[in-house]
Amino acid sequence: MSKTIDFIFDFASPNGYFALRALSGVAERTGATVNLIPCLLGGLFKATGNQAPMVAFGGIKGKMDYEMLEIRRFIARHGLTAFRMNPHFPINSLLAMRGLCAVAPGMDFDAYVEAVSVGFWERRLAMGDPAVLASVLSEAGLDAEAILTAAQTDPVKAKLADNTAAAVERGAFGVPTFFVGDEMFFGKERLGQVEEMVAAK
Repeated sequence: MSKTIDFIFDFASPNGYFALRALSGVAERTGATVNLIPCLLGGLFKATGNQAPMVAFGGIKGKMDYEMLEIRRFIARHGLTAFRMNPHFPINSLLAMRGLCAVAPGMDFDAYVEAVSVGFWERRLAMGDPAVLASVLSEAGLDAEAILTAAQTDPVKAKLADNTAAAVERGAFGVPTFFVGDEMFFGKERLGQVEEMVAAK
């Protein structure tokens, strides 16, 4: 199996943010490469009939309280004290995800991921607003106008749609999902298993 971890990602998911932060440690410890694949969480839900936890489990006594407990434990374990729940949640991430698809892998891609993730889950901004997104990108030294113009083109829209369809084909139904070769892992709580698998290679 490969030492590459495919990471099915959408900014809209707070658990995606947690996984993004924790994966850097996994990569450092194992020498694995993280291949972040932009997908649309809403598209994954629609294609698989999945629902957000607050919808799927909101009526189950104690379930969401436990979900919050797991989040607090994860934050403490990984030192993710900069996290702040966004008051605008749930946030439409379509433009942000298309924008990411418009940026080629490399320094700008990494800068985009960092700046937008921070906007969503640390700065608590209304990241579904194109003006807010543009401001965040500009602050990060990126060409916001060029990126967001490209985000509206058919090839970029198709790339996000194709990524999402391909993730569903592989078995993904939500974010965060990880693949090590053909092995799929879902949820930030599975990162230990992901690390064990790549470390054994």
